[in-house]
This record gives sequence, structure tokens and C-alpha cells, in this order.
Amino acid sequence: MSVVGEQNATAASSTVQDRGGRVRPGEELNTPAVDAWLKQQVPGLQGTPEVTQFSGGASNWTYRLQYPNGDYILRRPPAGTKAKGAHDMGREFRVQSALKPVYPVVPTMIGHCADEAITGSEFYVMERIAGIIPRKNMPKGLALDAATTRKLCMNVLDKLIELHGVDAHAAGLDSLGKGSGYCRRQIEGWSERYTKARTWNVPSYRYVMAWLKERTPDDVANVVIHNDWRFDNVVLAETDPTRVIGVLDWEMATLGDPLMDLGNALAYWVHADDNTLLQTTRRQPTHLPGMLRREEVVEYYLDKSGFKLDRQKWAFYEVYGLFRLAVIVQQIYYRYHHKQTRNPAFKNFWIMSNYLDWRCKGLIKRARG
Repeated sequence: MSVVGEQNATAASSTVQDRGGRVRPGEELNTPAVDAWLKQQVPGLQGTPEVTQFSGGASNWTYRLQYPNGDYILRRPPAGTKAKGAHDMGREFRVQSALKPVYPVVPTMIGHCADEAITGSEFYVMERIAGIIPRKNMPKGLALDAATTRKLCMNVLDKLIELHGVDAHAAGLDSLGKGSGYCRRQIEGWSERYTKARTWNVPSYRYVMAWLKERTPDDVANVVIHNDWRFDNVVLAETDPTRVIGVLDWEMATLGDPLMDLGNALAYWVHADDNTLLQTTRRQPTHLPGMLRREEVVEYYLDKSGFKLDRQKWAFYEVYGLFRLAVIVQQIYYRYHHKQTRNPAFKNFWIMSNYLDWRCKGLIKRARG
């Protein structure tokens, strides 16, 4: 099945829906206990769930619980040592509950469970949004022409801009952040996290951290930011694969600088003509004909959002996004290195840590002219 233009988008079928797979060994749920808890939250829920696990995420473990009369997603932290403040399921649940009335693409929350006796950790459950999740490649059987892909790209960026325009006070999210100084806190915090997660086979990042610290700007605004904005965290409508019907993974959402959020998003943006090493990091379909290039994304965002920026200063946000990605990658690899997770997908993450250091230094060199 091919979607070659907007007029044919209605041809999409359930075969391209995002689905879970077999649960990884060592990451099984206590299904009877979860089932009993969930039926207390959802009166009338029938039968026992078919449990599958999503492999796309590299942080929290995400499961699908499919009942005869209900379809739900359960999220819980991974096993092993966790960074301070990370994997807070209660916070993620509360943020989405507060955002839902003013930002409707947030999933509907069902309940949060702090009792670790049920499945070995806290967790929360939400309703599953049925649709298409664009991961490294669009699902098999779904092809968009360049014009339709461009519309999809702009629609995803528009949802980010819409989020940055949410009235945090009206949503009851005033306490989500710490006020001014967000940019400075991020550079200090991510630098400390990288140092703690460093293993013998990755660089020190001292040069990159010093450059970022020296050039940290004042915040341009203090708004609701997602902090992990990627195509594989959005859900698209099956009947129109350019329309965003869901935004997922709110673990790192906070109040902060919107340009830092944009810098984070571009850390995952890989073009079709980028070098081979960068191509190995691609996890979203930004290589497709019609996708905006990184520089076009920045121009589009600034034009539609109204935020002002001297373009000569954009390098800070781009390097920050890549450095932050390096820290996240290294924190995940640290768990694998110390045998706190068995997921084989993390085995070579140390290579990405080295590559991202090289890429940050390249951007810094170009910024210095």
C-alpha cells in the first residue's frame, strides 16, 4: 500500500500501526498483579491482557496491555542504577494529567501506582493511542511523496510550537520548573551527569563542556518544553499520516527555554546526505525527500514561534543538543556496561559517545570561523 500524496492518505490501514513485540527476557511483568490493579482503576475491564513490549525506547520500559474491551500502555523504569531525578513515573503521570485539558494530543492517563511490590517498581498506565509511529523508517507499506512528507514535517514542528505556547500557569504547571537560569542549570547538570556515567572507553568531553559553559546565554523564555521531541514520540492518524494525534514520552518535560528544546530535537535530525557515521545514529525518517533540513527547521520554528535569536548564536543550542544526547547515550551504556540491563541494542552505544564528541567539536570549530 502506498500513499503518494495527500489525496491518497486515507488508504492507510491498520497494518502500519505501531505494535509491541515479545517481552525481553528479564523484563517480564507480574501480569496477574498488574491485571488486578488495573481492574480496580477501570471498572468493567474484562479478561486477561495480552502483554507485549515496545522496543523503540532506550530508557523506560513500555508495554502494551491488550484486553478484549480495552487497550492500554504501561510504563515503568528500567532495572539498575538510575540518575537522580530520572525515571520518575509519578511526575510523568502528573505532567500529562495537567497538560491533557490544554494540549489534547497528550494520552489519557488511567492511574499511577507507587507500590513497587506489584511489578518491582512504580509504574503508570494510560490509554493507548492507536495510530502510526514513525521510527527510523516509515512503516512498511506506507510511502509518502515529497510534498506530503514536507507537510508531515511541518505539522510535527507546529505541535512543538503549539506546546511552547501553552499557558503553564493556566495548566497548573507553575511548579514544574525552577524559574530563570534554565540554560545555565542544564549545562551544569548534564556535565555532572556525563562525568558520573563515564566509562573507560569514551572521551572526557571536557573541551565541549567548557565551551558550553563559557557561552551559556540567558533564557529567551520560560515555557513548557518536552525535552525529547522526536518523530518516534508522536502518533500519526491512520487516515491521514500527516496529522499528529498523539505526543508520547513526557519523562523529561519541564518549564524551560524553548530554543534548548529545539536544539535537543535537532540532535536527532539526520539528512540523507549526512556522513555514514551520522547515518548510523538515525532513528527517525528525517532522511526522506521533502523533510526540512536542520537549518530550515530553525528558520521555520523562529518564524512561526516569534522567538528571536541572533543566528550566530545558534551553534550553542545545536552543540548543547548533541552533548545532551551524548550524556543520555552514555547513561544508557553505563547500565549495559555494568550489566544492569541485558538489552543488546545498547552494546555499542560507547561508539556513539565517541562520535558525538567529534561532531560537537566540529560544530564548535565552524562556529569560531
